[in-house]
Amino acid sequence: MKIAMIGTGYVGLVSGVCFSDFGHEVVCVDRDARKIEALQAGRIPIFEPGLDDLVARNVAGKRLSFTTDLKTAVEAADAVFIAVGTPSRRGDGHADLTYVMAAAREVGAALSGYTVVVTKSTVPVGTNRKVAAEIAATLPAGASFDVVSNPEFLREGAAIDDFMRPDRVVVGVDSERAKKVMADIYRPLSLREAPVVFTGIETAEVIKYAANAFLATKITFINEMAELCEHVGADIKAVSKGIGLDGRIGSKFLHAGPGYGGSCFPKDTRALARIGQDNGVQLKIVETVIASNEAVKRRMIDKIFHLLDDDLRGKTVAVLGVTFKPNTDDMREAPSLTIVPALVGAGATVRVVDPQGRREGEALLPGVTWCHLPEEAAAGADLLVILTEWNEFRALSLSRIAAVMAHPRMADLRNIYRPEEVTAAGFIAYVGVGR
Repeated sequence: MKIAMIGTGYVGLVSGVCFSDFGHEVVCVDRDARKIEALQAGRIPIFEPGLDDLVARNVAGKRLSFTTDLKTAVEAADAVFIAVGTPSRRGDGHADLTYVMAAAREVGAALSGYTVVVTKSTVPVGTNRKVAAEIAATLPAGASFDVVSNPEFLREGAAIDDFMRPDRVVVGVDSERAKKVMADIYRPLSLREAPVVFTGIETAEVIKYAANAFLATKITFINEMAELCEHVGADIKAVSKGIGLDGRIGSKFLHAGPGYGGSCFPKDTRALARIGQDNGVQLKIVETVIASNEAVKRRMIDKIFHLLDDDLRGKTVAVLGVTFKPNTDDMREAPSLTIVPALVGAGATVRVVDPQGRREGEALLPGVTWCHLPEEAAAGADLLVILTEWNEFRALSLSRIAAVMAHPRMADLRNIYRPEEVTAAGFIAYVGVGR
């Protein structure tokens, strides 16, 4: 089938490339001419393991192309996917639908014949009905369409595998004709027996928000249990294992740390809380999750200050990892954006190491020094802080790092090291999360 993917951000690019790998003919569209030129030259604007090879293979196979010409791409398409950003609207937490609605109007004006228009962006309940109205307002004579809700469930750092081997595909449709088109698009997944769940449009919209809010709740819950463990002398890693082995609970998203971040959980929990308020439903759990996650970040700052006797003036802090999770260059809502500025503001000299975070981080974290290696950042430092659990930081030579530090202390905010091994390596102080 012929697919036009509107938007070459994280979701649009990964989805478009993977669809082309299914054998569909995909044109990825973006207004940003520089981004399109880069993609045409084989330069990928985001870091996602395996994506560059997948792009190269499908471009070579003539199944994948990139353009700024929306009209031509849409006219030829059987299905048009809208995958533009829906950031939090400043001040009130609502999802900003400006880009979605603009795309809908532009797509509507370019349609010819029958086309399925698919909303891939994460949007509040009722948005797809508004998208349909926007398209109808600009629709040329003789053209017809159906709108479909097809939310994404991609984890940054594992997005290709998530797309190719999904737990499920959710498709919200109103017509049998649109359902058949979507079934044909996802037919390659039938060989892997991936379930495709067809629902109503509003149900699909709710599923996306409910899924992200539930996962954010698991993270927040285990972080609250970690604080309890610190007060009662328990070990959160053992608690996580003990409850995660229960099949009703599961072990994923039960890792204590400095709070959730990224492109989805923060904005989607805020948007869901607003959706509830707009409909007269107080989503108390979701609202508490949002507040608790902010409190976790502040608690991490308190840990760091305590290790340095609550005085950071003249101290040097080495920070390992600033992206919100490993295997991505995404800095959106990362805990580091709260924690690192607090250290700089308190008078500390902060050195940062991150395998992929510098491109975005240089603008977002002013006042820090970027280093290439952990040992370089740690030289003469008073404290080592682990903020992101990159593989490169999981097997450090702790004794070598302790030897180059002025005062070897560690704040392991991802619990990747055992306290006893840190102490044995020569560190004079260690603090983790929930220990």
